[in-house]
Amino acid sequence: MSRMYDSMEPKVIDDDMLKLAVMEQGPQEEAGQLAKQEGILFKDVLSLQLDFQNILRIDNLWQFENLQKLQLNNNIIERIEGLENLTHLIWLDLSFNNIETIEGLDTLVNLEDLSLFNNRISRIDSLDTLVKLQVLSLGNNQISNLMNLVYLRKFKCLRTLSLSGNPITEAEEYKMFIHAYLPDLVYLDFRCIDEQVKELAKIKHQFSIDELKHRENVMELRAEEEKAKKDMLEEHKLAFIEYLNGSFLFDSMYADDTEGNKLSYLPGVNELLEVYKDKFVIICLNIFEYGLKQQEKRKIELDTFNECMLEAIHENQEQGKFKIAKFEEKHMLNLSAIREETDLPTIEKKIVECSEDINELFNVLMTLEMQLVEQLEETINIFERNIIDLVGTFIENVQGLMAQCRDLENHHHEKLLEISINTLEKILKGELDEDLPDSVRALFVDKDTIVNAVGASHDIHLLKIDNREDELVTGINTWCTHLVDKIHRDEITRNRKRVKEINQYTDHMQSELDNLEFGDIID
Repeated sequence: MSRMYDSMEPKVIDDDMLKLAVMEQGPQEEAGQLAKQEGILFKDVLSLQLDFQNILRIDNLWQFENLQKLQLNNNIIERIEGLENLTHLIWLDLSFNNIETIEGLDTLVNLEDLSLFNNRISRIDSLDTLVKLQVLSLGNNQISNLMNLVYLRKFKCLRTLSLSGNPITEAEEYKMFIHAYLPDLVYLDFRCIDEQVKELAKIKHQFSIDELKHRENVMELRAEEEKAKKDMLEEHKLAFIEYLNGSFLFDSMYADDTEGNKLSYLPGVNELLEVYKDKFVIICLNIFEYGLKQQEKRKIELDTFNECMLEAIHENQEQGKFKIAKFEEKHMLNLSAIREETDLPTIEKKIVECSEDINELFNVLMTLEMQLVEQLEETINIFERNIIDLVGTFIENVQGLMAQCRDLENHHHEKLLEISINTLEKILKGELDEDLPDSVRALFVDKDTIVNAVGASHDIHLLKIDNREDELVTGINTWCTHLVDKIHRDEITRNRKRVKEINQYTDHMQSELDNLEFGDIID
């Protein structure tokens, strides 16, 4: 069920092993020789074979970011790890190792074929994110719980399953159970599933399957609701007004307000709180609705900006392509004329003319690029002014609404203080008819004590309001700064890339021209 350690020393994947594997598995012809001279970038490798290497630990694969196929079979690997960056992986073979637990596969969301054949696995789990999984090989392991197979129902694309060699396959109901609970399977243990047998299994387990489907539907509905809530919260966060569409901020003010909660027992305070809460929540809802509208305005502004940028770049690229096409048409004719020419002075003259054409093309393309840079810079500056104005207006209006929240809190504080002092006077005179909890009566020792209690409650409320305002203002200012900085960085990167492309193209054309040998030209 597992591989024994070979006599050779256990290995960890290192750069030397990876370079050797890439070179050995690369093309053998001219392309392979060129690759050996210039080197192969790991990020360009699509398939990697590391079987029979006595590998104990998976490591150093992070550079293979575009890898699609990975063979790690027939090693002595004990843990699935170090694969988190291989997000493009489609095919993974970890068969014939010493793996006990399925783990470390969460980021491999594109995986379609997974082999864990001949390991020490006793439980099928931790595959939730592999939604594209089509082939799963778990033969020759230690899986013994038949109900554990129900876990595989969530993989809607799974068509091929191998479990032969596990204790589970010795159960009398093994195949009928799988046919009933995994009806979309086409192949089980290397055999095509008979549709009639599948139908009999369905009938036999009908009641249990119906119950399971009901539970799955309930769970799926809950998951959809949770996802909808999460998605909506993310939208609200993008607008910086999360949790302002209700009483959350108001409730949070009293969550840690011990004194305020005690004072709510005073006569007339409950009614005062209800009025306060209603007005406070209305202001929060105003901030929320305003925030959504402003977010839509910012989105429209950003979308319009991106469209303008792409349109300008596309138009400039088309002009560049046209210039290059005209140049190449003329250049090919000139090269043909040079090859047919037998007079050396004429050849040299034509080569000089070709070189001048290349320089002219370089100047034309660079002029186009400089024009584009100026055009995009102006577009970026206009967008920057607009988005900063939108953010500034949003902050100014939100601060005005938050000031209204503070006004309500100040008004409530004055009324609460008035009620508290009146209550103190009644207690001192023995005229208070209402029964108050001992913890509340303990506040009414003297005027200073009750004033301090009311003041402490007021300070907590103001702090909550201030913190929420600061969170909103800081959040949107940070977003705006990062957005504008990223736009400038992206434009610098685009410009450098384009200039590099122009240089590489014209250098290549000049190099081809320089490498024309007169001996090849003259008969």
